[in-house]
Amino acid sequence: MTAPIALIASGDLRNSANRVCWEAQQAMEASLIAAIESFGQSVERAHQFDPEQGHGFIDSQRQGLDVFANIDPEAPIVVAEAVWQYSHHVLAGLSTHRGPILTVANWSGQWPGLVGLLNLNGSLTKAGVPYSSLWSESFGDEWFLGELKRWLETGTVQHDTSHVRPFDASSISEKSKQAGQAVAQTLKGGKAIMGVFDEGCMGMFNAIIPDHLLNPTGVFKERLSQSALYYESTQVADDEAQAVRTWLDEAGMTFHTGPDHASDLTDAQILDQCRMYIAAMRIADDFGCDLIGIQYQQGLKDLSPASDLVEGMLNDSVRPPVLSRDGTRELYAGQPLTHFNEVDQCAGLDGLLTQRIHQTLGQPVENTLHDLRWSDKDASGTTDQEVWVLEISGATPASHFAGGWAAAEGFRQPAMYFPNGGSTVRGISKPGPVIWSRVFVQEDALHMDIGIAEAIELPREETERRWQSTTPQWPIMHAVFNGITRNQMMARHKANHIQVAYANSPAEAVEAMNAKALAAEQLGIQVNLCGIV
Repeated sequence: MTAPIALIASGDLRNSANRVCWEAQQAMEASLIAAIESFGQSVERAHQFDPEQGHGFIDSQRQGLDVFANIDPEAPIVVAEAVWQYSHHVLAGLSTHRGPILTVANWSGQWPGLVGLLNLNGSLTKAGVPYSSLWSESFGDEWFLGELKRWLETGTVQHDTSHVRPFDASSISEKSKQAGQAVAQTLKGGKAIMGVFDEGCMGMFNAIIPDHLLNPTGVFKERLSQSALYYESTQVADDEAQAVRTWLDEAGMTFHTGPDHASDLTDAQILDQCRMYIAAMRIADDFGCDLIGIQYQQGLKDLSPASDLVEGMLNDSVRPPVLSRDGTRELYAGQPLTHFNEVDQCAGLDGLLTQRIHQTLGQPVENTLHDLRWSDKDASGTTDQEVWVLEISGATPASHFAGGWAAAEGFRQPAMYFPNGGSTVRGISKPGPVIWSRVFVQEDALHMDIGIAEAIELPREETERRWQSTTPQWPIMHAVFNGITRNQMMARHKANHIQVAYANSPAEAVEAMNAKALAAEQLGIQVNLCGIV
């Protein structure tokens, strides 16, 4: 490359987060620029630090368009990410950029750039935009420098994805075959309704399934409004909200509360979440929804506490009962009302398939998405394998914890994200066999990657180290992906989210995985197995 490399950084839409995270972004960019310049290349930052805002991120789609208007469309471009970012800030400009694109993140769980990178990569994949991607802890390691040199010379990076192979249904068990076929036929014939409380959360283009791809699976969207959810929450009686809180207290959940709304988790915030839980169930019942997704971040954050506690309850079959408005029926009795965090419709479709397959096979029906947050070697020596940190702020059902609700803790969501607070559902996911998967859009078609992982137990000290390296208020799963290296996982995964569900034994995990893969395939989804199964 002879032209100067343009460097851009997409940030959050919330400047409170951008200001807090700016220091980490500066450190990451300094190391990355030094690495590029070591090969005799020059870098020009395409937008500058804004002293009034207190950061140097692109923080809106409008700003992103203005920045790209001044970038040579043929120039090589690097998107540097040390933070969670809103992909739509830069997706419009990248979608028509003709020069080589490299997305880069720092290998850290802190804010986290890896999650932002994976979302941007998934969005670029869905949009059909060619790109390469790299990641590094120090930006001085041999692997990173070798791959960076290759990109500087050729404009592309090719990663090893030999862990991926097409799903072959010919060798699966008869039990898996019957379950997969039954679920696919039920969806095709009876169809299902996905309740979507406003699309497009946090610029996650990759999280929106176009109707022409979703509807052939038998799933149709009911487009709902967050304003309706807020209004319905205000109509829930105080005694009904208190009954939900009492149920959680009696089930053993521990809430870490304080008196200050601005910085503490308060009892009033928890009661508002209990109201939202009841409201969400009733709206879902009104529209006959089989699953719902609350947008969670923008919009409602200025009116309500975060929906984390709500989502954790919805995703569990063990949860406070909710009656219909007239008090005559218990809604969704004895089962989860599957919820897809951040209205990630790919996770929603996956979660619906998971619940129905596991119900058919007699496996645990609770499932959730997590952020594929970060991985590290186990400092305790419990295992010599790479252990991933999977975290999501609250959609995790308490049934994923060894002690259920008694092992769940409620902490206030960080104020830089949520001015009105709200309780998370924190706990440590129990050891056991896990089926993981991800639905994504590529080349105007639905795809699913699926495989087997193991949730392992680590000493509390090591768990705390990982929590303090990420977000200690959130639930955590220590996951080992069988037969997949760290770089293979990053190279292939097309989203910030990953779906997980437990099975009762390793053999039953394979059975459930094959059944879900077959059901997905029969619904028109292109399925690949990943790693050792």
